[in-house]
Amino acid sequence: MAGGTLVNGRYELDERSAGQGGMSDVWFGRDIRLDRPIAVKFVRLPPEDPDDYVRRFVRESRITARLEHPGVPAVYDVGTHERRPYLVMQRIQGISLKELLTEQGPLPVGWVAAVAAQVCAVLSAAHRASLVHRDLKPSNLMMERDGTVKVLDFGLAVAPTVADFATITRSGILLGTPSYMAPERIEANISGPACDIYALGCTIHELLTGRQTFTGSTVFDIMNKQVRTDPVPTRSLRKDVPAGLETLVLEMLRKKPEDRPSDADLVYERLLPFADDLGPITGATKLPAEPSAVRLYAQVVSRIFTTARSCAPQPRRSTPTAAAPTLAVTRLDLQRARSEAAELVRQSRYDQAAELLTRMVAAAAETLGPRDDDVLTVRLEQAEAIFEEGDYHRAAGTYERLVDDVTIRYGALSEHTLACRLKLATCHALVGRTTQALDALIELTQDNTKVFGATDARTVQIRRQVGLLQLGTGDRNAAARTLEELSNDLTRLHGPGDATATEIIDLMETLRLPRAH
Repeated sequence: MAGGTLVNGRYELDERSAGQGGMSDVWFGRDIRLDRPIAVKFVRLPPEDPDDYVRRFVRESRITARLEHPGVPAVYDVGTHERRPYLVMQRIQGISLKELLTEQGPLPVGWVAAVAAQVCAVLSAAHRASLVHRDLKPSNLMMERDGTVKVLDFGLAVAPTVADFATITRSGILLGTPSYMAPERIEANISGPACDIYALGCTIHELLTGRQTFTGSTVFDIMNKQVRTDPVPTRSLRKDVPAGLETLVLEMLRKKPEDRPSDADLVYERLLPFADDLGPITGATKLPAEPSAVRLYAQVVSRIFTTARSCAPQPRRSTPTAAAPTLAVTRLDLQRARSEAAELVRQSRYDQAAELLTRMVAAAAETLGPRDDDVLTVRLEQAEAIFEEGDYHRAAGTYERLVDDVTIRYGALSEHTLACRLKLATCHALVGRTTQALDALIELTQDNTKVFGATDARTVQIRRQVGLLQLGTGDRNAAARTLEELSNDLTRLHGPGDATATEIIDLMETLRLPRAH
């Protein structure tokens, strides 16, 4: 890649960004068709199964492109150039918080709270869309001249998949930056909203003190501290930090995800009282006298809903209207819809496939009944499309309704029912309902064992997931028992060279989990 390269006959590259990540290269350039500045991020492909990585990258790019928020750079395009996936994004003019820290040291308390509150506003929208950033840090936060903050790298934020949830991954090779990585990410590769809360806590701590929350001579040393060491309170490093802000940061940095603030909205509300005295930052923000279209816009928006209630118009009483008649659906209609949806899925257009199947399910359930075999098949494909679309909140509700009907139709221990229950538990895990997911998987392990046996591949997968979730909740002893029992069963069945058993043993040794012998 060189300056002057023309990508897709449209994007002219000018210069390579100085700050490069381990997984990507960023080039600045212009869209010559629309004559606007852009940033193009090229992904470095792993040596193993690069085609699958490209397909996943395209899927995730489509999911993240739906995240429309003033605090996130717009995604313009996605494609491949010389077999490397790329993402075309809005170019942000400003300074990263990492650069600002390097130049000026710890930031004023009010500005730290204001920056973090803006990040929370972005996370609130992202988490509702089932997106987890997974790499929040000062270098991924860009402050523009008007004081607004952009959260970068949402274009490559990975919408977690079953593979992330189910695969045991050794420490040191996870996507992310160890200095901002939550304990459950390190030990179990669990990515949920609580991971972003933790990373933001690390970021606030650093912006206030000028020091990373945990440091070490090696990556493993930093990860080990993230899991086992309590952070140094900010007020012991900087006296003017308000006690309430220090308390909030310490809560965000708790080891167990369920002990942290429940969501970004709550963190936002607790940050707002500290976001005051926001004078100009030399070299980073405009002076008050300089015009700012963004500030003018924000001043008006901030007045919405703040006028006296007596001035507010009273809501009109709605007149009930008759429901539109449902069109009769034939089995041939279902077959055609499934074929059309399958083609959309093949093109990774999961959102459209889900919409098509959702419309068909509503009509078919009315005509044929919600538990008809063909209708249940369409409902399963609908749920799968919603899941692949990345809307895990909506998928959880869809699978929850499916579990009830599939259980009635096929039985509590049928393969259909067990598969739906697994997907429902996975959805819970991916949106951060770790305890709920763990309870469901423990019960599912017992039922799978009854039907398939303790060492069947399906049961092994769930037992392994239980161990990982126990790690994610901080219950190392329970995780050790679960994983050791699983490795012993597999070794007895397949011998000491079993790949899964070896992987589990290596993980336990890497994480220094207690062993029974």
